[in-house]
Amino acid sequence: MEGKEKEKKKSLKNVNDSPKISASSAIMAMGFDFNEMNKTKKTLIGLGLGQILSLLCTSNAFTSSELARKGINAPTSQTFLSYTLLAVVYGGIMLYRRPTIKGKWYHYFLLALVDVEGNFLVVKANQYTSITSIMLLDCWAIPCVLVLTWMFLKTKYRLMKISGVFICIAGVVMVLFSDVHAGSRAGGSNPVKGDFLVLAGATLYAVSNTTEEFLVKNADTVELMTFMGLFGAIISAIQVAIFEQGELKAIHWSADAVFPFLRFAITMFLFYSLLPILLRTNGSTMFTLSLLTSDMWAVLIRIFAYHEKVDWLYYLAFATTAIGLIIYSMKEKDEEEEREEQRKKLLDEEEGQSLPDTSL
Repeated sequence: MEGKEKEKKKSLKNVNDSPKISASSAIMAMGFDFNEMNKTKKTLIGLGLGQILSLLCTSNAFTSSELARKGINAPTSQTFLSYTLLAVVYGGIMLYRRPTIKGKWYHYFLLALVDVEGNFLVVKANQYTSITSIMLLDCWAIPCVLVLTWMFLKTKYRLMKISGVFICIAGVVMVLFSDVHAGSRAGGSNPVKGDFLVLAGATLYAVSNTTEEFLVKNADTVELMTFMGLFGAIISAIQVAIFEQGELKAIHWSADAVFPFLRFAITMFLFYSLLPILLRTNGSTMFTLSLLTSDMWAVLIRIFAYHEKVDWLYYLAFATTAIGLIIYSMKEKDEEEEREEQRKKLLDEEEGQSLPDTSL
């Protein structure tokens, strides 16, 4: 009897000493990996949000074009309303919360300055060069963002992401060839000056996107939007007073003139409000690549809203850019994940070796 009881206790002890399987491990063993599901969800949200921002950017371009057709050339005045709206809405939230300010005021001032001047230069370039040259803006901003995020944010880019970038650029190059093939390249009054303005604006956009990504990840979003709106409104007001007083006085103010300004302000407010979410989850490179499709959305609007005919290369370019975005957004295993997997394998091997010892 005593021998049987000892054997029973020993078997119970072996059962208790055996490795316990947690509920999460059991679920993972059945084929569910919540980490992978979260990564997939994050990728899909990034792709969808990037296209919403791209559509908002396209809407802004059409609004600016509408104002230009009416003879209203006041780009800084348009952005002034957007920055003011940001300052009022997010400033009100900030005053209600009364949080401790995390960032430095001069960081926000420099970000607003770069953003305002980037918008100004790109719109100004339309007076001197062709739409085909303006589209090169997207391509130039991408390598600038890659270099800046690699240098200052220590972002590492592997082969898959770099290949996604090149595929996206190939899509935009197709659009350029399509414009040339369709004969839409009008030289402009001063193409060289216009091209330099585009390159300068693209560089400022890259600096703005990278700086905003850093501030989004290290400060509060409401704080960022408040100070960017405040400083952006102040800088825009000074610029309007210097350069656009005559333009504003010459405008015949009516509902047709006011509504495009209001539409632009609301669209830009939504754009700036959604942008920090994408920057926090997917980074400034993903955002810059997403904006490449704004040219494609503009083509679709021209087809279905204005019933214009476009070259077949546009469709191929849209598909190519979309494929590049998907490839870029695909998750690669970074060095930390690889080290974690190696550590888990070593632990599993040690547990496997210790099991025979406990059963003896």
